[in-house]
Amino acid sequence: MTPAERPRRRGLTLALGAVVLIAAGVAGAIIGNSTNSSSSATTTAAGEASASTCNVTSIADQELPSVVTIFAGSGTSSGVGSGEVIRSDGYILTNNHVILPAVAAGGLQVVFSDGSTATATITGRDPLTDLAVIRVSDKSDLRTISIGSSSNLRIGQGVVALGAPLGLSSTVTSGIVSALGRTVHVPGEASQSALLIDAVQTDAAINPGNSGGALVDCSGDLIGVPTAGATVPSPSGQASGGSIGLGFAIPVNLATKVADEIISTGTVTHAFVGIQAEPLSASATGQSGTQGLRVAVVVPGGPAATAGLQVGDIITSIDGQAATSTDQLMAVTLAKRAGDQVEIGYERDGSPAKATITLAARS
Repeated sequence: MTPAERPRRRGLTLALGAVVLIAAGVAGAIIGNSTNSSSSATTTAAGEASASTCNVTSIADQELPSVVTIFAGSGTSSGVGSGEVIRSDGYILTNNHVILPAVAAGGLQVVFSDGSTATATITGRDPLTDLAVIRVSDKSDLRTISIGSSSNLRIGQGVVALGAPLGLSSTVTSGIVSALGRTVHVPGEASQSALLIDAVQTDAAINPGNSGGALVDCSGDLIGVPTAGATVPSPSGQASGGSIGLGFAIPVNLATKVADEIISTGTVTHAFVGIQAEPLSASATGQSGTQGLRVAVVVPGGPAATAGLQVGDIITSIDGQAATSTDQLMAVTLAKRAGDQVEIGYERDGSPAKATITLAARS
């Protein structure tokens, strides 16, 4: 929830899209230039609507009743983010970092687009994918958001983001899908990172407070959960300014799979590969002519060991894609489940081979 800053990468900083209400002593990518209005407002980002073919007014009317503002925590550990109702009996999808202050300090309140409020409880959360589900119990027949698919998205198609940037409920911005398949590290719990896999990149304005909200297509169907936005660091190293048109959303296909498991079991069980790998050095790549990941550790009796992989093998492909980053192995553990299979291409002593790994459940 605390606006947090990642190490500089090509002059950009990733900021989680949740805004701290009381931020004494907190460093990070804090977005300024807030509005003076104290009332809820529906707005469209200037200059972006022309790039979108969506009927933004119609989408706002249709979907804002299912989008909520979430106030989490209390005192110096509190913040505000967004969420969307995914089941009429009170289940709401959001980001883990949005509700994290409530884990430590308690207090979780939801504000609906009509101004009504309700107390919520945490159904379950998954720090590794930065997703969570909360529930309000004193509301019934809630308006649910229409669920779409992230499997057929196209670069350039129009999208609309709905949420509460800077705590301004029922705010709407519009833009396009500017890229697909991004892998994005965001600040997680206990100084660890969460990983946004196959993330949807958009130029629709994503600011602190948008986290956990809705990214919808021109039909108003949910296609992603806005989670982070890039900002430009100032010379002092602090992030400055608001949205620069680089926002990232968790694809809805993953988000709803995680949400369904949380609602069913209260938790999420991720897959286990049983391997640790490291990128080949430039010198090693130059000497062998092979690009990939070197196997550094194989867990005895684990899925990779059972499939025949050994320390020193060079992984060249993962599920048919060239192996270029250890993030690809992490993505496998987050996107797949125990029992799923992963095809691995590798080289051993210069000879190519293939292995089929049957994933196990992470204990």
